[in-house]
Amino acid sequence: MKFGSSGIRGIANQAVTSELALRIGRGVGADRDRVVVGHDTRRAAEMIEYAAISGLLSVGCRVTRVEMVATPTLAYAARDYDCGIMVTASHNPPEYIGVKLFNSDGMAFDSKQQKTIERLIGDAGDADTKLASWDRMHPVRTDGNAVSNHISMILASVAIEKRMRVVVDCGCGAASLTTPYLLRAMGCDVVTLNSQPDGFFPGRGPEPKGETLTLLQSAVLSTNADLGIAHDGDADRMVAVDDQGEVVSNDKLLAFFGMHEARKKMVIPVDTSMLIDAVLPDIEIIRTRVGDVFIAEEMKQAGADFGGEPSGTWIFPRVSYCPEGIYAAARLVELLSREDAGFSDHLSPMPEYEIKRGSISYSGDIDGTRIEEELRTLPSSDISTIDGIRLGFDDAWALVRPSGTEPLIRITVEGATSGVVEKLYHEIHKIVKGAIDESSDPRSR
Repeated sequence: MKFGSSGIRGIANQAVTSELALRIGRGVGADRDRVVVGHDTRRAAEMIEYAAISGLLSVGCRVTRVEMVATPTLAYAARDYDCGIMVTASHNPPEYIGVKLFNSDGMAFDSKQQKTIERLIGDAGDADTKLASWDRMHPVRTDGNAVSNHISMILASVAIEKRMRVVVDCGCGAASLTTPYLLRAMGCDVVTLNSQPDGFFPGRGPEPKGETLTLLQSAVLSTNADLGIAHDGDADRMVAVDDQGEVVSNDKLLAFFGMHEARKKMVIPVDTSMLIDAVLPDIEIIRTRVGDVFIAEEMKQAGADFGGEPSGTWIFPRVSYCPEGIYAAARLVELLSREDAGFSDHLSPMPEYEIKRGSISYSGDIDGTRIEEELRTLPSSDISTIDGIRLGFDDAWALVRPSGTEPLIRITVEGATSGVVEKLYHEIHKIVKGAIDESSDPRSR
């Protein structure tokens, strides 16, 4: 089992099993003494958590459980330990489960650390795993203060200048225990939706996106709220609805945060809009691979002030190198409370570009080489292979890359007009779909 762009994930009891979690626990604990472990609301979360804890205990680790928490809460708790293990599948559908690993500075395990864990959880790693004797096995400790400690840290970092009305949609995820209480403690008038923890995610899917946020949009309008906030299942993401009930483009929200957070450097992935360059002309924009760990790695190396992704991921290095959906919610409210204008008024001056994002599912192996070769025949002016293949054109750009968390090929096209975008997207979709269909046809083998 290999790490994707954000941890290890798969369908519970199929790709991700208790046996795998046991191996992950042993691999993590092989050279670490103190580990903190948490889980989100998913039905399979405790099964995987207990198995990972068993693995940690079997190699002599001291384990502290913080029980059900959001991912940024677990990452913040990790500051007092050698590392943290979060059992979650983030925004994936309910049947998925997974594991994220965090260093004590809140950053996910980097590429080198991931490769070490991959080796240790494979059969070849058994020889390197030394099990503890019975007298070196420690009792599991439970700490019920992780949520309150996280909230206290954020309250010490933000302050609103006027009372704000905010509608919060936690998606029945782990933010249900944190964001509504945090915003109320800040002095906000808070209206909640889907804020009861439930691993079936009955209110909407775990991923907050336009088509799933209609109830939030309606609630913002009906309550005359200043904004709406939505989280994914583990609250490492945060998306927003403005005061007019419109879902805010994550590219625009990324630009908005960048205007207030970036002083010299900002790190974004290759699938981010050219809007960022237009709005922040004096900031050095560094593009890297898609995935929060790659963003955080580059931020540390470059000394960047801020980083994020158009998926709704925001990283504030002064707080943590973990994507901080909960802090992002508080910071957004703080920034808007300082202004007389509404949220929509801050966004409307930003330039508009046409952007289309889509994906094509696949099973089995696909011929990535053939896809790249055919894409290179398009009349692009520049090509980047930092992550997938990114093609630059005179009036548009396109990115084709495999998802790091699901069996999907993702396609992103952005341009000056809808006609340019639709034409280019259609050409690229046809190339990718043809390669996938041919790979799945046994007659082509």
